[in-house]
Amino acid sequence: MNCPFCGNDTSRVVDTREVGDAIRRRRECLKCLERFTTYEHIAKTNLMVVKRDGRREPFDRQKLFEGIRLACTKLPVPTQAIDELVSDIEANLYRLGRPEVPSRTIGEMVIERLREIDHLAYVRFASVYRSFPDLETLKHVVDDLLERRDEP
Repeated sequence: MNCPFCGNDTSRVVDTREVGDAIRRRRECLKCLERFTTYEHIAKTNLMVVKRDGRREPFDRQKLFEGIRLACTKLPVPTQAIDELVSDIEANLYRLGRPEVPSRTIGEMVIERLREIDHLAYVRFASVYRSFPDLETLKHVVDDLLERRDEP
């Protein structure tokens, strides 16, 4: 690590702390004795999402968050629950260990989790994601939800 003050490449670590998903290190240059801070983050691979039409685009956590938030609009779903859902899905995607993930995989992960969180948010997201061809298909999904809810 080069000192930002004198450019020397030797320093010692004075203090180390975990900050969120990073490690904060306070360093002291062994030449000029100035102190500076560095942060270490886990280097994530560039995850690409393969869309239905074959296009590829970088995974965008914010885009996923907004899609789920939109499905949960005016429902009693806390923002923290949405954020945790997005974090879990993102972690699962990276755990797959593949550089490209079909958008269908992401959509199915969201749908499975939304079904557990809020049924109406699930129906909203599914209606856009699966683009139901008619009302009968949508009615079948809602009926299935109602049957599951009535089961012990």
